[in-house]
Amino acid sequence: MTPPGVPLRVLSYNIHGQRDDTAALAEVVRAASPDVLVVQEGPRRFRWREKSATLAASFGLVVAAGGLPSLGNLLLTSLRVRVTGTRCRRFPLTPGRHLRGAAYADCLVAGTARFTVAGSHLSTDAAERPGQAELFKRDLEAAEHPVIAAADLNEEPGGPAWSVVARGLTDAAVVADRADRLTYSCADPRRRIDAFFVDPRLTVVDYDVLDTPLTRRASDHFPVLVDLLLPTDA
Repeated sequence: MTPPGVPLRVLSYNIHGQRDDTAALAEVVRAASPDVLVVQEGPRRFRWREKSATLAASFGLVVAAGGLPSLGNLLLTSLRVRVTGTRCRRFPLTPGRHLRGAAYADCLVAGTARFTVAGSHLSTDAAERPGQAELFKRDLEAAEHPVIAAADLNEEPGGPAWSVVARGLTDAAVVADRADRLTYSCADPRRRIDAFFVDPRLTVVDYDVLDTPLTRRASDHFPVLVDLLLPTDA
């Protein structure tokens, strides 16, 4: 028997800066029909607001938070979700490295279930990642509502940054017994670096990494699709 709760579908997707097949990308997202889409490598430079809005419209979604203030992390929602607050963080810049950040949105769905969705994309540099993970984790722990955190951690399970972010949260892939589903790269799948964590009060109904001919054309990462049940008293 399915436990009680409000259903929510969340898609996490590193879209590779829209450098691949954008028509396939839009088709993948529309077919998944998420309530919330967490984007990594979204618009972050010149005309980022217009580009973010155009991207959201191509998916049938609207912009909730992110973009330039979070260095390309973008949160999109369907009209089923009401956004009640947003914020962004920029991680400290290491000279010679790529500036990165995170985006957060407090949301309400079905008029009764509140949650905070967070998205980030950590450094490719192993020395830089743990500090970014600590800042991201600090924000997650400060959230008022149950957290849904989706991020390209550029690191596999068991690594120091992954372990920091995972602390106290449920790894959706593990609880669904699908931790063998690899997320990167589409050309040669060999790593699970796209993480999806949720507050233990949330129920993971289903988890999947969408490996299809379309997703292999749309980006260099596979999208992660998770169905959740949210408590109504959070």
